[in-house]
Amino acid sequence: MLANKQTKQILKVARDAFAEQTGVRLELGGAGRSLKVPGTDIELNLLLAEGGLAMVKAMLALHRRGENLNHQIVVLPQVAATMADELRQDGIQFIDAAGNGFINRPPLYLFVKGNKAAKVGITLATPRAFKQTGLRVLYALLCTPGLENETYRAIAEKTRVALGMVNWVVKDLQQLGFLLETGTGRARQLRLIEKERLLERWVTAFAEQLRPKLLLGRYRGAEGWWHTAKLNPELALWGGEVAAARLTDYLKPQLVTIYVDKDQIGTVLLPNRLKKDPEGEVELVARFWQPATIPARGDMVHPLLVYADLMATGNQRNIETARMIYDQHILQLVRED
Repeated sequence: MLANKQTKQILKVARDAFAEQTGVRLELGGAGRSLKVPGTDIELNLLLAEGGLAMVKAMLALHRRGENLNHQIVVLPQVAATMADELRQDGIQFIDAAGNGFINRPPLYLFVKGNKAAKVGITLATPRAFKQTGLRVLYALLCTPGLENETYRAIAEKTRVALGMVNWVVKDLQQLGFLLETGTGRARQLRLIEKERLLERWVTAFAEQLRPKLLLGRYRGAEGWWHTAKLNPELALWGGEVAAARLTDYLKPQLVTIYVDKDQIGTVLLPNRLKKDPEGEVELVARFWQPATIPARGDMVHPLLVYADLMATGNQRNIETARMIYDQHILQLVRED
């Protein structure tokens, strides 16, 4: 769980900072999988997470920890004061690298907010791999096993990003413990490792860094129009809840997500008589990958993107469906060789 230096650093700094603020030094237990309050029988299952409230809830649910929050604690890099209030209101115990935290296990009650991580000397700058352009490269790497061993130029061409960005992404992945290099010269090989953890980070960053920039608009159509609608897979694909419903036969879609080439919006709007509406149930999202690199699954996006769409909602039923998609379609991609 704590295989990488950055997560170990955040956990150590968070424990130290929380101790400085409260006088309570949480101890590691369960082979690094829990935090214990000294002098008590309180032991909290540990989850390292990133992102806002919706993503924290999604990760708790995905790991089947949302049912008994009393026994969980989330460790985050930085929690703003407003988010601290929201976490406390929802009963989610946490600590962060600035000494903020919330623990409510009577008779112990601790709540600290308002501190900034810079005060405790930890750098929380987002690596380029998890910014907008880097996330496009990571999506291709996660969906295309073995792509990491192609030349940087080939990866750049297959993801339509600058050659220098590929270099930065590879460096970040190596430094963060997600890319293993073996051999030298012509025998040099790269292999993605810790892929489950990498996927979690990609899903979080996608929801917060990339997806909002891709949103082309919200629209409204006739009730149930999407049941019989046909998309041209070369131009547009079903994502989100509609794709999830088709993959699992479990979900009743409330939000219709379509990924479309941003200069081909009319091919979706006109035949389906969709009208602009900020509160509409249809969202059009710009396609950000190359079809030749990540082919369509019929008229749907890759299951990994469907999974990310569902997780970004924070909706409990969507997360249950995301778990099904993970088990049926994604596990084989991220399972270690």
